Amino acid sequence: MIQPTLLQAPRKPRVINPKEYRLQVLREVVMPSEQQLCDTPALAANYWRTAIATSPMFNGEVESFWVLIMNTRRRIIGHHLVATGTLDTILVHPREVFRVAIVANAAALIVMHNHPSGDPTPSEADIKVTRDLIRAGTLIKIDLIDHVVMGIPDCAGNASGYASLRELGYFYS
Repeated sequence: MIQPTLLQAPRKPRVINPKEYRLQVLREVVMPSEQQLCDTPALAANYWRTAIATSPMFNGEVESFWVLIMNTRRRIIGHHLVATGTLDTILVHPREVFRVAIVANAAALIVMHNHPSGDPTPSEADIKVTRDLIRAGTLIKIDLIDHVVMGIPDCAGNASGYASLRELGYFYS
């Protein structure tokens, strides 16, 4: 007995429609003039507490990965939510981190994320992502100033601290 063969329809070429991208301001964050300069982890942590932790897009119950966009004078020109993860994991790729920096014409950036557990000690995954971002930034000539891991405030509202991967020696000299 001969099996009937199925005729396959010819494949249609895949059409790729180009997209236009733009950087859009979602809200303005009022900052004191002394906080506009952000060249230390302490200043980045203060910016987190005043601008990011109060953002409607921030959820302290899961990990959130943010980028602080900087000009050549290390002054903040904006921030961007790159990814939201789960209780103890977040997926981050250099492509998403540097996309907004390139569009905003940034000279440097600081990446930050929170640990919902409250313990800002960097994990092995945090260290690996930082090293990947350092290499990617070197290639495209955008400096990664620091990766700051934030703890969450306790019940009394006291900040439980932060950890700077640069201060801990995970950046290459």
